Amino acid sequence: MKKILLALFVSVILGSLVACSGTKDAAAPSGTKTSAAGGSGTAAKVIKLGSVNNDKHTLFQGYTKFKQIVEEKTKGSIKVEIYPNGLLGNDRTMIEGMKLGTIQMVGASTSMFANWAPSMLAFDLPFSIPNEKGADAILDGPYGQKAGKQLEKENLILLGYMENGFRHLTNSKHEIKTVDDAKGLKIRTMQTPLNLATWEALGTNPTPMAYTELFTAMEQKVIDGQENPYGNMALDNFYEVQKYLTQTSHVYNPMGLVVSKKFFDQLTPEEQTVLKEAGLEASSYQRKLNRDKSEEYLKTLKDHGMVITELAPEARKQFEDKVQPVYTQFADKIGKEYFDEYMAEVNKNKQ
Repeated sequence: MKKILLALFVSVILGSLVACSGTKDAAAPSGTKTSAAGGSGTAAKVIKLGSVNNDKHTLFQGYTKFKQIVEEKTKGSIKVEIYPNGLLGNDRTMIEGMKLGTIQMVGASTSMFANWAPSMLAFDLPFSIPNEKGADAILDGPYGQKAGKQLEKENLILLGYMENGFRHLTNSKHEIKTVDDAKGLKIRTMQTPLNLATWEALGTNPTPMAYTELFTAMEQKVIDGQENPYGNMALDNFYEVQKYLTQTSHVYNPMGLVVSKKFFDQLTPEEQTVLKEAGLEASSYQRKLNRDKSEEYLKTLKDHGMVITELAPEARKQFEDKVQPVYTQFADKIGKEYFDEYMAEVNKNKQ
């Protein structure tokens, strides 16, 4: 009798699990076709798009724009599921997953993609991109496209450049008006050698760390400060754990919108064209939106009590002079040909 009851219990539980699984597209394995397209009975191809950024960020709105374009133009043959807030892991984990084909798309900093495409390291050269107009010229011009092509040997395809924006320095200790004020501070940096070298050159104690771990590290005083665009700081409440913000604009932070080649090759030529067009359109949309929101984010930080410091011209030059050795150190790592091309673009857009 006990065996019969146990068998019935197991049967009920398994039946419940099977019934529930039909509603969890996000849990489907890579490449699984999970939902009907356009009511025709044809199953849709699912894109899991992962990001560490907040779901209130303009990047999320850019990904939503991409989703809308793709689903509309493919008439539902492709479904896009967006996973913000590091739900699929940190940047490195997601990119590795994309290379393996377990995640179809990732929106991440070019600093992270530079681990596989060294030419993208050039974007992180401190104080190299002068302004937003210069950023657009470099990203949308020959250099940006050539750098994106380097990802293809890693089975990754760049669909467009979104942006996080210009990065600025914050800390919980004291106001920073000169480069000497930053000496000795423990600053979280992105997990790339060039970013680490930049903050070493500025005299800080840089600490590489995944973005998903950053707030807790600041809250627990594991680090003194960090560097990020206004949007990340405002939307992730950095003002709760950081008091002082210095407007360094030390580096412009592009975000690569990248798809797994393994997944891309499974699409029809028409679907591939839609993804490429949607990537460019959504990227252009997001960059404009992010720039429109930048002052609003800064106001949020001020309203929550952060002390905002604008560097005097002579102080900015101090910062710029300190990081010049980084250019020499990383020219060969970027690739001499790429480095020379990038610097030519930079100099052209500074005029």
